[in-house]
Amino acid sequence: MGMMIGNIYFISAIAVVGGGLFGFDISSMSAIIPTQPYKCYFNQGGLNPQGYCYGPNTDVQGGITASMPAGSWLAALVSGYLSDILGRKKAIMIGCVIWVIGSIIVSASQNIGMLIAGRIINGMCVGICSAQVPVYISEIAPPSKRGRLVGMQQWAITWGIMIMFYISYGSSFIKGTAAFRLPWGLQMIPAILLFFAMFFLPESPRWLASKDRWQDCRDVLTLVHGKGDPHAVLVSKEFDEIKAAVEFERQNADVTYFELLTPKMINRTHIGVFTQIWSQLTGMNVMMYYITYVFAMAGLSGNNLLVSSSIQYVINVVMTVPALLFVDRWGRRPTLLIGAALMMTWLFANAGILATYGVYQPDGIDGQREASTLVHGAASKAIIACSYLFVASYAPTWGPVSWIYPPELFPLRVRGKAVALATSANWAFNFALAYFVPPAFVNIQWRTYIIFGVFCIAMFLHVLFLFPETAGKPLEEITVIFEDPNGFKYLGTPAWKTHGSYHREKELGMAAADEEKAFKRGSETASKDDASPERVSEHIEK
Repeated sequence: MGMMIGNIYFISAIAVVGGGLFGFDISSMSAIIPTQPYKCYFNQGGLNPQGYCYGPNTDVQGGITASMPAGSWLAALVSGYLSDILGRKKAIMIGCVIWVIGSIIVSASQNIGMLIAGRIINGMCVGICSAQVPVYISEIAPPSKRGRLVGMQQWAITWGIMIMFYISYGSSFIKGTAAFRLPWGLQMIPAILLFFAMFFLPESPRWLASKDRWQDCRDVLTLVHGKGDPHAVLVSKEFDEIKAAVEFERQNADVTYFELLTPKMINRTHIGVFTQIWSQLTGMNVMMYYITYVFAMAGLSGNNLLVSSSIQYVINVVMTVPALLFVDRWGRRPTLLIGAALMMTWLFANAGILATYGVYQPDGIDGQREASTLVHGAASKAIIACSYLFVASYAPTWGPVSWIYPPELFPLRVRGKAVALATSANWAFNFALAYFVPPAFVNIQWRTYIIFGVFCIAMFLHVLFLFPETAGKPLEEITVIFEDPNGFKYLGTPAWKTHGSYHREKELGMAAADEEKAFKRGSETASKDDASPERVSEHIEK
């Protein structure tokens, strides 16, 4: 394995930079949208009475913001094929190259069309990386740390959002077009670093196994799980489980996207897809992209506006940490349920405050037509507080879990494509919402919050009745939940009866000596009948 890095935390820390690129995009838009250099360069609406440029029309601004998730949607779907053919590692590296091309076009934009084209190309990178980084990490991580490590993707997004916001904020003091060209150009740097760092990371052992590269698969497991010892019990156990799963899946035909819609798979597919859809329908990205509109309604302007918006990005980074530390212990279900209930509370509170104390502003505030309602005094402080509390509720719950959960639901054979499908649903809704929110703030004003509050109620009920617990279980064991003969025909074990198994690895440690002896005996006498369907399914059931 030569120069390969074996520390699982280090591997994850590098891989998740792919997620951080998406964060860069979110905040570069929110910090740049309200600035005059941007508005005057891409102006479509003339000047307002105070002599400010209106900037792009409301629906065009929605289109500019939404062009990135549009590119992501397309690329996330394709990424499943890309990563199954070339490997998880190469797919992420291709994403990096695409990002650099997109960033060059965006930062050199001469008009709105060029800006949108560059953002679509950037989106293609984000689509590939956001779909395949969680697959890569979940296939290489030990079961008890998997949630924490895949959750680092969300943490990287929050860091990207915060760093880029401050770069854009600093650039907003520059005169002329450099105010937005500089931050859009700087976002190339992490992609270039990620591209070269990926050379030192191992490939996913499960992908290597699917290509019959068994020795490479064992080498990666030895490097990552065995700290160099090929006889470590966890190495043997993971290797056996992967081998059994691959053989079993071989006998069950090739995979296409249609297989994800078969009766056996449809339940997992709908849960994976809806995890990503609901994470968008919480309204979180709306809070991120367009937070400056919300705070303008609370009476903030200029520097005050941008600094207050940035506090929310800091909260986002800090509050994602508890999830990284405890999500494997808490389990996926309780985390999602509590998050939905809290977010619903803050959304309805914001709607109520704006409806009761807000004063309609037909021309908008400071040239921002989207900021259509103004509140003063205590009510404005309450709007800001509820917005901060909303972020603090999302960051440790739906934020990380929406990336952790989908890769855990599927068997290896379909995982690349299944996660790509789920992630593409995230981007389709991200696109729709980025487009929908500016006109919604203009036309239905505070009622926008009610819509998202109702979505939070729906997702709470959906998780309660249909989302099983997957925390701490080996990926091969999760299959049993969905194919439980004692459960419902196509739903498997009822969701509310499933529990996590966080302490599994300690049990493994106690059984280590017996396992190792048994493994050595078994590997000496292993014969072809080990791969028979009966033996394999028996192995998986164990």
